[in-house]
Amino acid sequence: MVQPLICDFGLARVAEPDQNVHMTQEVVTQYYRAPEILMGARHYTAAVDVWSVGCIFGELLRRRILFQAQSPVQQLLGSPTLEEMRYACEGAKSHMLRRAQKPPSLATLYNLSSQATHEAVHLLCQMLVFDPDKRITVVDALAHPYLDEGRLRYHSCMCTCCYTTSAGMRQYRVDFEPSAAHPFDDLWERKLTSVQQVKEEMHKFIAEQLNTSRVPLCINPQSAAFKSFAR
Repeated sequence: MVQPLICDFGLARVAEPDQNVHMTQEVVTQYYRAPEILMGARHYTAAVDVWSVGCIFGELLRRRILFQAQSPVQQLLGSPTLEEMRYACEGAKSHMLRRAQKPPSLATLYNLSSQATHEAVHLLCQMLVFDPDKRITVVDALAHPYLDEGRLRYHSCMCTCCYTTSAGMRQYRVDFEPSAAHPFDDLWERKLTSVQQVKEEMHKFIAEQLNTSRVPLCINPQSAAFKSFAR
């Protein structure tokens, strides 16, 4: 059985409630970058991740990247209004307003694939929304009817949280979409104020992993990165 792994959290960060804090703009591969980031927004929310997932979802249906230079966002979603561009920088607003206005053509999403059902297109349309405040939330997306069939298939034969009894009955867990007991807190990271502290914490983490039954960490002491770290 294939067990997918989620990796590459290099630019991941916790939510930033203070809208006055300027956030990194060079994030997300450009094909999956939300419009508000492309148009220079200095602050953004988890809505940028919903847009990225929508791009990947559309790519899975189309079998090609959804938004490329030959097929810009404007061709599919039409021209954004000033209200929809309220998080954009002034230069981006001026550029978009100078362009010819185009109506949205979301109906073309039905042509992405023969597998593009009404439920699939409905979910995709709610993910690919110019205005991040009107974009579907992660919670609502997970509750969308399109995911019901996939969730049922997964928990019928592939998951490890449900099990089959000796009588052959499938026993399902109560909550298919459990939430973390506590939100992620980066306080421990903010306490690391020196390179030496980071090294000590990493050494402690590695030592703890070696004493567990998990897959051991494979460290290459010959790598340049290791030599730099060990100094």
